[in-house]
Amino acid sequence: MRDTFENRKKSFLIASPIDDEKLLRTKKCTEEGVREGAKAAAVACVASAIPTLIACRTIPWAKANLNYTAQALIISGASIAAYFITADKTILECARKNAHYKKMP
Repeated sequence: MRDTFENRKKSFLIASPIDDEKLLRTKKCTEEGVREGAKAAAVACVASAIPTLIACRTIPWAKANLNYTAQALIISGASIAAYFITADKTILECARKNAHYKKMP
């Protein structure tokens, strides 16, 4: 995707100010999505790690069947899912807000 933006800059056509504004809004939306996704991933990591680790120490079935790899997969799976779901929702919401831009006079 970055190559696409680079190729647009090297084009012999002159970009309109609206295109520059679109690129700036796109970059801001992406950064906002990454920031919100990281926050959600951190919360999901803590929210899934505590019950997983407690269960593996106290419940006999979990103690016998969930090794360290399984525990790590449970925790990281929840974190990854929270990151991508939240980032996607945030980027789509931001794009929806920016879909109707002001027309140049």
